[in-house]
Amino acid sequence: MTEYQWGTKEALRQLLCEVVSWDSRTLTAGERDFPAKVSEKLKNLPYFQENPSHLGLHDADLGRRFVTALYKHPVAAETIVLISHFDTVFTEEYGDIEEFAFRPEELTQLLHSRIDSLPEDAQKDLLSGEYLFGRGTMDMKMGLVMHMGVIEKATTEKWPINLVLLTVPDEEVNSSGMRAAVLKLVEMREKHDLNYKLFLNGEPVFSQQPGDPNYYIYSGSIGKIMPSVFFYGRETHVGEPLSGITANYIASFMTKEMEWNPKLQETVMGEKTPLPVTLQQKDLKMEYSTQTPFRAVALYNVFLMKRNAAEIMDIFEGIARDAAKSCNEDYQKICSTQGVKPVGEIRVYRFEELLDYAIRKLGQDFVESVKTEILGNNKWSDRDKSFQIVDSLMIECQELSPAMVLLYAPPYYPAVNSSDCDFIIECVDYVKSQSMEKFALPVKQVHYFNGISDLSYVNYKEEGDGWTSFISNTPVWGGNYSIPFEEMKQLQAPVLNVGPFGKDAHKRTERLHMKSAFEEVPSLVEGLIRNISNSAGACQNSITNSL
Repeated sequence: MTEYQWGTKEALRQLLCEVVSWDSRTLTAGERDFPAKVSEKLKNLPYFQENPSHLGLHDADLGRRFVTALYKHPVAAETIVLISHFDTVFTEEYGDIEEFAFRPEELTQLLHSRIDSLPEDAQKDLLSGEYLFGRGTMDMKMGLVMHMGVIEKATTEKWPINLVLLTVPDEEVNSSGMRAAVLKLVEMREKHDLNYKLFLNGEPVFSQQPGDPNYYIYSGSIGKIMPSVFFYGRETHVGEPLSGITANYIASFMTKEMEWNPKLQETVMGEKTPLPVTLQQKDLKMEYSTQTPFRAVALYNVFLMKRNAAEIMDIFEGIARDAAKSCNEDYQKICSTQGVKPVGEIRVYRFEELLDYAIRKLGQDFVESVKTEILGNNKWSDRDKSFQIVDSLMIECQELSPAMVLLYAPPYYPAVNSSDCDFIIECVDYVKSQSMEKFALPVKQVHYFNGISDLSYVNYKEEGDGWTSFISNTPVWGGNYSIPFEEMKQLQAPVLNVGPFGKDAHKRTERLHMKSAFEEVPSLVEGLIRNISNSAGACQNSITNSL
């Protein structure tokens, strides 16, 4: 009987705890070190000892790398890509027990002595003994561990299909890992003659509402985009407030219009995107003085299903013009009652309009030098750099103020969906039937994974030029941030997400349901891949026999 390193629920649990102990919070040294540790684990498998070139570490950015592990069957072409990310969010919320956040067994035991500090739902789960607590247990190192177990069995048993294990950094911030991996997947397809059949992610099940106990599989992933505004008012002394107009005053009208605006909500196949909200709003005044704040910024979160960047920008501009109209009307009323002359009307510009104006006024070389200097500052995030570029241009073009400059700030996750694909319908039916037959576990299908995932960067099907609006209105495009749209179009295979059940991702009560993680879902994923590989093998045999 074949012995496997990770072939039992106990072995998977042990592997998970080890992988979780490798602290890989986004943008830390641990995230940079993590891929080599995964690679060393995979090198223990006989297949990769015999085929070392099939195991690779590849550059993403900022010293971070992603891992690819290819199992190539001698005659198979059909290929399943197993996708996961290994970065986690930070852990400050654990307080004085933060050192245990990456030690699941110890943390779970420790929480018993602090059970009164936990929410009621978490208390119940802790006492049940069915959950393992810790940062990354749910989101999403169990997905990676499960895929490592699948790769081990496939390489040992020589399944008649190809598998690519892909695990990436930075999903929690900018998805630079997955955006870089797109190019590698295209390269691997050509080099190894792969026919991508399915992109299978292992993100965990997210509740559809608080307290939701249901198990879901996802045939798509929701999109996310961040329309943003740079507000430029007119400075003045607080003793003469109506000699200027604060950026905060202008911003208040825009945020009131944007928050929960149903114009930016979509309904597709009975599912709704969450309403838009403000992710950040602040003025750019860095010190205390009696000068009024005349520059401010706001980031808004918008979810997508069918809409593209061009459609969102059109709606966003309409909302901004409504906000500017209301602001102008109220401001003029105040000026009228106070007997002063308004400093001007708030106007609305897209970033591409500001950029064209600045180039005409200041010259291409000056504008490029401004962008180059800002993009080279590694202390700022891509979002900060976006606003700094607009700020620098508006300071040189103050005749355009008071104004609202509309832009896109990274990241952008296009929506992806394969619910109508016959192959995915068959996959969903298989998982549903097997889960009931083996575990009496009812499975519900969700058309769009609501946690945002790296599946957004495959199976891209944009028809037309909707994506060009994103490029034109993203100040950091081509410098620090880009999306390989053309290569994404080449990765035409349906998507599916089958992952373990857990609760409270990104909270100190993050926890993983152990039966789901170590028994049910690995069995379902393995069964699904075997079913696909058996069909592929039968087709291959039929072709071979006919020849």
